[in-house]
This record gives sequence, C-alpha cells and structure tokens, in this order.
Amino acid sequence: MTEQKLVSKILLVEDDRQLSEMIKDFLESEGLHVIQEFRGDRVEKTVEKHSPDLIILDLMLPGKDGFTICRDLRPEHTGPILMLTAKSTDFDQVLGLEIGADDYVIKPVEPRVLLARINALLRRGQLADQNKEINEISYGNLTINRNSRQVVLDSKEVELTSQEFDLLWLLASRAGEVQNRDYIYKAVVGRDYDGLDRSVDVRISRLRKKMLDSNDVPFRIKTIWGQGYLFVPDAWE
Repeated sequence: MTEQKLVSKILLVEDDRQLSEMIKDFLESEGLHVIQEFRGDRVEKTVEKHSPDLIILDLMLPGKDGFTICRDLRPEHTGPILMLTAKSTDFDQVLGLEIGADDYVIKPVEPRVLLARINALLRRGQLADQNKEINEISYGNLTINRNSRQVVLDSKEVELTSQEFDLLWLLASRAGEVQNRDYIYKAVVGRDYDGLDRSVDVRISRLRKKMLDSNDVPFRIKTIWGQGYLFVPDAWE
C-alpha cells in the first residue's frame, strides 16, 4: 500500500514559500510525492514535464492567476484540480468549479483537512479505474466510453472535466433511477454531503449546457425536487 501512495504525484502551486514547504513536508510524511511551483506562468510547462496525478492550485499567484491556469489546463489535463482560496464567498467557489476545479479548500489550510480532500479525489479516480465491467454506454446519439473517458453527442466529442465525466457516468449507468445527493457526493466528490455544498449543483448545471440540455426546463438530466437527479434514457435522440 505504501508503494501505491508514493506513485501519486502532487503538484503544489503556491507562491508563499513558507506555506508551500509546510504543506510539502506534511504531505510527503503521509507518503505522497510533492512537486513545487511558485509562479503561475510556469505551471503549464511543469504539468507537461511531470504529469501530476493531482494539482493543488492557489488563486493569487505571480505571473498568472489560479482561475486562468485552471481554465487553460482543462482542455488537456483531466486529473483532479484542488484550489486554495483565501476567500469564502460563494462567487469564488462557484467560479472555480465552473472553470473546471474539482474541489476547493479555504485558507488557512488545516493539513489534515487538505489531506482528506486529496485522498478523496485520488480514491475516486482509483475506484473508477478498478470498476470496468461496463466500458461503454449508448443512448440514442450519445455514447460514453469509460476506458477512453470520451463522450460523443450528435457525432461531436464533448469536452468534460474529470468530475463532470464521473458525474455523467454515474447518472447514465443508472438511467431511469433517481440518484440522491448523498450518494452522488460520496461517489463523485468523495465525501458526505453536508447540506450546504453546492459543487454538485454547479456541475449538473455545466453538464446540462455541454450535453445540450436546458437548465430552465431540463429534459435530459432532470431535477427531482427533494430527491435528486434523474438521467432520462430516451431523451438523446
């Protein structure tokens, strides 16, 4: 098991060198390999060089801010991105999720909380790799391939973030059945739903847009009020 943890490479992008060293020392003491970067305008080259399993990305960085980095990375990097933010407003949190972040932690960072979030994101990816009984799902003009993590709708490939794909796969593999929030959070986000977290709502909204659904009157991924979300199998013709 220790060998498995050492394989996980974490890219830590934080310009506060003292904080970066503290986080690096703690995570490496827990068996993770940490690569440090201190400037935003060097992140893309560092990602290309090291291919990290997960990126911890601060928002305020010299050279390029975290929001811009996240948006620029997403077309190529499908691994988890965990954002560090000193602000706790819904605007910052929702904006980060909308541009492709998988989760966020508010500063000051509690090391154990950060580790739990990292492990949840890594574990989610590992579980997806282990469970490959069904590799492809098709409904009408929609095809979802789990091995390649490719989604094709109306003969066009749809670009999804890692968690958007996991959310779509979860819903599509249980088409016609309402999936409640508790199950979605545990399966996709990797932790229990606390009653306040809006991240799944944001991803459902983004997913609908990309899957040519309507957020005002959804017909492909429906909201069942008080229960959860429903993937409609015959709405993809």
